[in-house]
Amino acid sequence: MEDILTVSQLNNNIKFLLEETFDVVLVEGEVSNLRRPQSGHVYFTLKDEASQIRAVFFRPFGAYQKRGKFELEEGLKVLCRARLNVYLPRGEYQLVVESVEPLGVGALQKAFEQLKAKLFAEGLFDECHKKTLPFLPEKIGVVTSPTGAVIRDILNITKRRFPSVDILIAPVRVQGGEAAGEMIQALRNLHACGNVDVIIIARGGGSLEDMAPFNDEALAREIFRSTIPVVSAVGHETDFTICDFVADLRAPTPSAAAELIVPQRSELVARLNALQQRMMAGFSRHLNDGQEQLNDLRERLKDPRRFVVNLQIGLDELRDRLVCALQNKRQNVYNEFRQLELRLLYRSPALHVREKKMQLQNLQKEMSGHFLTRLNAARERLMKNSAVLESISPLAVLQRGYSITRRVDSGALVRQTDDLCEGDDVNVLLARGNFNAKIEKIF
Repeated sequence: MEDILTVSQLNNNIKFLLEETFDVVLVEGEVSNLRRPQSGHVYFTLKDEASQIRAVFFRPFGAYQKRGKFELEEGLKVLCRARLNVYLPRGEYQLVVESVEPLGVGALQKAFEQLKAKLFAEGLFDECHKKTLPFLPEKIGVVTSPTGAVIRDILNITKRRFPSVDILIAPVRVQGGEAAGEMIQALRNLHACGNVDVIIIARGGGSLEDMAPFNDEALAREIFRSTIPVVSAVGHETDFTICDFVADLRAPTPSAAAELIVPQRSELVARLNALQQRMMAGFSRHLNDGQEQLNDLRERLKDPRRFVVNLQIGLDELRDRLVCALQNKRQNVYNEFRQLELRLLYRSPALHVREKKMQLQNLQKEMSGHFLTRLNAARERLMKNSAVLESISPLAVLQRGYSITRRVDSGALVRQTDDLCEGDDVNVLLARGNFNAKIEKIF
């Protein structure tokens, strides 16, 4: 063999042959070894029963998934549209994926199932978060297309059932890439009005692609955050969207939503008339029962004057007995008081007071003498101790010309030059006052 190739030349030749031969390929297989580094790219292996190949889904190509929010999963069978690429530094070839479609189920259906499972796990579908619809709303906000048959059906039904209910229409597109964003803004606008009692999100039937805006995660979270009850009326009775699960009430059709929210005026009037008749009948029965009880009491209470006279006689007797008892009690108290006064005169404390005064004077004299003796002894001890303290006081040493030096930063005593460094700040205490100094030289 006369032609000798370097490794780089061989890899370049292989790269040229592979990439020119396989421009764009459609490859199906099962996803395994799925990795998502911080770069945002997706690396995985595409395999079947007998072989496998590496694949990479670069972030720019993956932007298409935002429409359906489909995500790759481990073990998922997919169909990839990709280009074959040779990575020269390692001599490896791989698929650079441009788009992915799940096999066996559409991307939109897969995205719907993934989002449904995610929001269910977060609790957005729980019944405890569902708000109760008002019995008779004064104003209903409707988020739908202003030109479709849906809004005409809602207007006709509400006008027939309760004509005085106000309808506030928030016009939006109900399909297409911008529909979800418009519906989110419409919900916020209805909240800003401040007087909307309930909101209907509605559209007619359609394919899964047509219903895609109603499976948007941002729209679902906006409905969940709504402080106003939201009724989802999307598609036909057999159609289900994410909005249906997160809304406070799901209506099978837009017409059914209007019937569920707005009561029938004629039925309410009939109920009011029936309640009025029942109330009048009950009041009449209560009045008749009271009249009968009054008649019975009037028969039993024929002449109350005799009963009143007896009570008056008994009251007079009780008054006389009370006056007599009070007089006797006052006399007894007066007699007891006189007896106590006489006993007190016989037992006058004046003599005992004089004796106690004399004892007190004697105790005062003895205590004063004893106190003076102890005070003199303590004064002598104090003088002796003061003389001893004065002789050993460090202040006396300072009076002889000595001083005390401390470090300014820590307050520690300086006993030798090893405790200092040049440039340290010190404080010098004298017999009178102190001053700070800086160490310039140590000998």
